[in-house]
Amino acid sequence: MTAAFPESHLLFHHFGLAVRRPQEAETLLTALGYTLGEAVLDPGQNVHLKMGHHPAQPAVEIIWPAAPGGPIDGMTQRHTSGIIYHLCYETDDLAAALAGFEKAGSRVVCVSPPKSAPLFGGRKVSFYNVIGLGLIEILEP
Repeated sequence: MTAAFPESHLLFHHFGLAVRRPQEAETLLTALGYTLGEAVLDPGQNVHLKMGHHPAQPAVEIIWPAAPGGPIDGMTQRHTSGIIYHLCYETDDLAAALAGFEKAGSRVVCVSPPKSAPLFGGRKVSFYNVIGLGLIEILEP
């Protein structure tokens, strides 16, 4: 993990990489020295997920559709070679983290409210569109 952002209550956690074929991303990440975890189905998001960790590089979450019509299905059809589509931050205070964006003058729109995430042992995740930054995921304790 990297250093916390002052007054925002946010700590960078990982990049989210949306792909159609996870094997290609897995091959590249492994060649770059990443260790990959087991694939997890998240039925609440209709996606498969796999984390990649590296001793000196940022973590990467590989995400691919579980079935047609899921939240990243259209994105992976448009970006067939894959795309980094979200940044994830951890927080110990979701309300303070969101207030930090507003204090900085950013408009934040909730895309998906907090829900249990199987990939993170049931910890809650939520997604927000931060105008001028893009999609972020916030991981709670």
